[in-house]
Amino acid sequence: MKKMLGILFALVFACTLLAGCATQPGAAGGTEAAQTKDGALEVKVLDIGQGDAILIRTADQTIFIDTGDLDEHPKLEAALKKENIKTVDKLIITHPHADHLGGASVLFKNCEVKAVYDNGEPTTTKFYRDYLKTIKSKSIPYKALVDGDVLDFGGGVSFRVLSPTAEMVKEGGKKNGKPNLNINSIVGRLEYGDFTMLFTGDAEKETEKSTLSRHSAADLKSLVLKSPHHGSKTSSTTAFLKAVTPEVVAISCGAGNDYGHPHKEVLERYKKFNIKVYRTDQGGTIAITSDGKTYSVKEEK
Repeated sequence: MKKMLGILFALVFACTLLAGCATQPGAAGGTEAAQTKDGALEVKVLDIGQGDAILIRTADQTIFIDTGDLDEHPKLEAALKKENIKTVDKLIITHPHADHLGGASVLFKNCEVKAVYDNGEPTTTKFYRDYLKTIKSKSIPYKALVDGDVLDFGGGVSFRVLSPTAEMVKEGGKKNGKPNLNINSIVGRLEYGDFTMLFTGDAEKETEKSTLSRHSAADLKSLVLKSPHHGSKTSSTTAFLKAVTPEVVAISCGAGNDYGHPHKEVLERYKKFNIKVYRTDQGGTIAITSDGKTYSVKEEK
């Protein structure tokens, strides 16, 4: 029965692509709300509880990478109001777990979403089906991202996709032989002049290993790392950190969460590599600003 459901929703997904892709995603938005001071890049890892919701502003566009959990809608709505977000030029969903996709309905309701991207891996949950239906009903341009794709964020900012590959998505993410949606999380490197930041969704050690097998350390090296999987011990392997060599890591997690994120051994690993740690559960929203040459990080508790 589960296999039949998977096939059914895959077909729904394919139909959505045909109905919603009349326009190619990726054009610069140029919305007034998206513009940053003096063309600077601003990245905010929002304090959204136990989930990921990352707001990116360039001189030309407003982008969201993930949207938080189903039960954190009020926090996302408050963030949209505080940041005066009415247009989202690009919405990127790293993978279809509730704590990353759950707030998409809030963006669809409160903002004009101009393009949607995800990893192309379907699931059977109602909120995922509703997400697909909304993309179709609003005729929002859609694209599944794979290794090698590059998105233009405007203002000289680009986003280079490093994982998953099309073959990985076709096979479906698996861990120890069992389905695991984390494995095919979108991993992408934001580039703006000399500034770089690596986004990882809930990538696990299997994702990290496969990404390292296809890309050189130079492809991954980044000043800032969005901690994979909320600082879980499933991720942030020594080999991966050696390749990325970040100066700063931003951990998005909820205070007192049931998973114990971030895990002690991962924090010790970050310390060993002399990586400065910022956590949303302790310092609130993590705001990173860059002019393409230097960057700064501050907490917005």
